[in-house]
Amino acid sequence: MMMSPEHLEDFVRGFSLSNGFVGSVDELYDIRISGSGESFQADVEISNRALWALKRSRRQLAGTSGCGICGVEAIEQALPQLTALSPAPIPNAASFKDLRHKISTVQHAARPSGALHAALYVAANGDISLCREDIGRHNALDKLIGAMSRSATDPRAGFAVVTSRCSLELIQKAVRARFGTLVSLSAPTALTVQWARRLNLNLIHIPHHSAPRLYSPAPIL
Repeated sequence: MMMSPEHLEDFVRGFSLSNGFVGSVDELYDIRISGSGESFQADVEISNRALWALKRSRRQLAGTSGCGICGVEAIEQALPQLTALSPAPIPNAASFKDLRHKISTVQHAARPSGALHAALYVAANGDISLCREDIGRHNALDKLIGAMSRSATDPRAGFAVVTSRCSLELIQKAVRARFGTLVSLSAPTALTVQWARRLNLNLIHIPHHSAPRLYSPAPIL
């Protein structure tokens, strides 16, 4: 996996959860990270149930930082059947005040290059409690999901934010992680909106110079 070499254990946890390779962190028995420089290796021990599920998926796990579905062998893997979420309340509008500025203050790794995506968790009071960065937007969200699972953070108590384009797989990852709300700093695609509505995931876009836009659930006309 082409990725930024920070918070690797968080990535392993989040990637395993958000791709459905394990049903919970309890099925991750051990994670050992080795290597240095430009090459790292993660040796992961998982439950027997998770191992058989992984074999059935037949996914080639070597991929890039790109589209997020590299290595899938069937369209069913790219468009999986997911269990819809229980509807969650829309976050208070005050939570979005100065959010872009707040994000810029916690994106420490991005400052030297300006080229890293971030995924963040915003608590109910509007404070950013977790931030993970990566050159790949899917990797950043996986790292956030992994960090939240390690700290036992309730994904529905606040909301997740992605600084990148909101692709379909980010919706799928957010649903598997049981977020109630996903906020994007870039406008979503039509397919992304359809899936968010179908799966009861609140989807909100925060433009640069206008008010937040609610895409899911569908606005009442």
